[in-house]
Amino acid sequence: MNLIRVKVVRIYLSEGEGRLNHLLTELKKIPGSRGATVYRGIAGFGPSGLTHDASIMDLSLDLPLVLEFFAEPEKIELILDRLKKDLQAEHVLTWTAEMMV
Repeated sequence: MNLIRVKVVRIYLSEGEGRLNHLLTELKKIPGSRGATVYRGIAGFGPSGLTHDASIMDLSLDLPLVLEFFAEPEKIELILDRLKKDLQAEHVLTWTAEMMV
């Protein structure tokens, strides 16, 4: 088993923003993208302090979303450069990890 260094990117979004499909479409176009996963939260809040949550009585259409993907560090720089106009910098986290190959 070999390990290669990759960079993981996590982008925090809100369903109500309507940016997820655009980001996924752009991500698919960029060479080097190894895929992506979207997580839908059951509750969350942002800078406004307004809580968005899912309940049986009131299913919100503005729940938190997390888009996560990874690639080699140099490819991540290209990907983020291409996506930066569609992102808020404070909603993007990155970290280094190792991937088994």
